[in-house]
Amino acid sequence: MSDDHTRVRDFFSARAADWDTRFPDDGPAYRAAASELGLRPGGRVLDAGCGTGRALPALREAVGPSGSVLGVDLTPAMLEAATRAGRHCEGQLLLADVTRLPLRDASLDAVFGAGLISHLADPVENLRELRRVVRPGGALALFHPIGRAALAARQGRQITTDDLRAEGNLRPLLAGSGWRLTSYVDEDTRFLALAARQD
Repeated sequence: MSDDHTRVRDFFSARAADWDTRFPDDGPAYRAAASELGLRPGGRVLDAGCGTGRALPALREAVGPSGSVLGVDLTPAMLEAATRAGRHCEGQLLLADVTRLPLRDASLDAVFGAGLISHLADPVENLRELRRVVRPGGALALFHPIGRAALAARQGRQITTDDLRAEGNLRPLLAGSGWRLTSYVDEDTRFLALAARQD
C-alpha cells in the first residue's frame, strides 16, 4: 500500500465509529445530489470512496430494485460502519481502491464521489480510472454536503487558490482526465460538480 493509501486509511479508520453522528443532517443534501445524476431505474452506479454509505439509500432509490449500486472504499472500518447502519442492504459494499477498480470498462452509468477528490493522490490519473468504468455519455458527481467556504471555516482555515474544487482548477483537471464539466455549484449548503464522460 502506498503512503497516500496508508494516510487515507489511517485518517478514516480513526473516525469511522462516530462519522455519522458527527454529520447527522447531511441526508437531504446527499439525496438532492444523487437525484441530479440523472439515473434511471435499472441503472448502474458506483459510490467511489463510499465511507459509511450515506449516499447508498439515495442512489438505490434512483436506480430502483432492478438497478445496481456498488459502494467501494479503501477503509475496512468505514465499510463496517456502513454495514452496522444497515446500508449494505442498499447496495454491495466492496473493499477496494478507487484508483484501481476491479470493474470492467464502461460497466457503469455513473460514479458518485462524496468528499473524494481531496483524497486522490494523482487526481488526473485517478479520475481517468473513474472514466474507464463509466459508459460513453455516463456521468460523474463530485459532491460535498457543504460548500468550500463552509468546509474551510469548519476546519479553521482559509480557501486557497490551489483548491482542486475551485471551478478554475476543476474544469481543466476534469478535461485532462476525460470528463467535461457540465454543472458547478458551490454554496454554503453544498458543493456539487457534475461532469459527463468525453469520448
